[in-house]
Amino acid sequence: MAEEKKRSDSRMRSFVLILLCLAHCCCLSDAILDPIDFLALQSIRKSLEDLPGSNFFASWDFTGDPCNFAGVLCDSDRVVALNLGDPRAGSPGLVGRINPAIGKLSALTEFTIVPGRVFGALPQTLFQLKNLRFLAISRNFISGTLPANLGEIRSLRTLDLSFNQLTGEIPRSIGTITELSNVILCHNHLTGTVPMFPYRSLNHLDLKHNNLTGHLIPDSLPPSLQYLSLSWNRLNGPVFRLLSRLNQLNYLDLSLNQFTGTIPMRIFSFPIVNLQLQRNLFTGPVLPAAQVAIPTVDLSYNRLSGPISPMFSTVQNLYLNNNHFTGEVPNSLVDRLLAANIQTLYLQHNFLTGIEINPTAEIPLSSSLCLQYNCMVPPIQTLCPEKAGNQKTRPTEQCGEWRG
Repeated sequence: MAEEKKRSDSRMRSFVLILLCLAHCCCLSDAILDPIDFLALQSIRKSLEDLPGSNFFASWDFTGDPCNFAGVLCDSDRVVALNLGDPRAGSPGLVGRINPAIGKLSALTEFTIVPGRVFGALPQTLFQLKNLRFLAISRNFISGTLPANLGEIRSLRTLDLSFNQLTGEIPRSIGTITELSNVILCHNHLTGTVPMFPYRSLNHLDLKHNNLTGHLIPDSLPPSLQYLSLSWNRLNGPVFRLLSRLNQLNYLDLSLNQFTGTIPMRIFSFPIVNLQLQRNLFTGPVLPAAQVAIPTVDLSYNRLSGPISPMFSTVQNLYLNNNHFTGEVPNSLVDRLLAANIQTLYLQHNFLTGIEINPTAEIPLSSSLCLQYNCMVPPIQTLCPEKAGNQKTRPTEQCGEWRG
């Protein structure tokens, strides 16, 4: 039986080769596409169509050379890159499913699909693409769970399946890929915990807008990480030890979770351009050791307490509202605000007791200040966000324990 199957496969390969020779005018000097790749492309084409307004597949005429098809790149007789759909912004994209025959393109190093309406589950055959380095299928309607065998693609460096409808847990095996550099799974419906990514190759991790839960293990992410976004999940527990290790971060967004404990002061010396820790359950004082060079710092809607540090006077957009900060606003913040060096200074809904600012001072048009609902009467009237409410000052009974 096995011998008969071998003979059958051999006959099929010979038959396809004959067809390809005819299609290519039997020019012996031309490289002819491997028959397995040829048949795989045919199957992939049958499962996908152009959306109205797209003509991406117009060049996919199988009486010609598939290596000249739009989105197909060959090396000798093998397909090494498959980029499906018109890459121009605003193009209509494709509709249909990803055919399991994709796994037959064993030399493939890059596979992408432009935004469109491709639906259905990811083929389990993806793990057969042992040379695949770049997999990006974002802004489509891919559903189902992530294949548990994705971790077998050991050469994978970028995994982007963002803005789809994926469900289930992130396979632990993904974290075992030693070359993995970029993981972008945001805007899906993924559940479970964040897997461990111990290898120093990882520098970009974006899991925002999912349904992830649980704690983050202190050594679950490598210090090589430069971009970390976990916002809009239901993650909880302390992150002090984890964040203290990630000193290469240039972007951090942990907003809209349930993280607890204190914020490590070391984080304010990291090369971060945007620090988003709002809407969590962080507690304790925030006293950076040196002037903060981060342009945007958002610590709003937490349970932070103690005085406002003058070290924040070098921040351009500072959101400290809706916390338990006490004492007076540092003069250095006021000076830089009036000099238009601070664009946003939101201090509303705290327990602040004073600010030294001339009631006739004019806030620069490029700057915003909100002092509403503190333990003081604002000496200057400014425009505040609508959600700050109409009350200018906290009731006296709320301020007694916060004074002194």
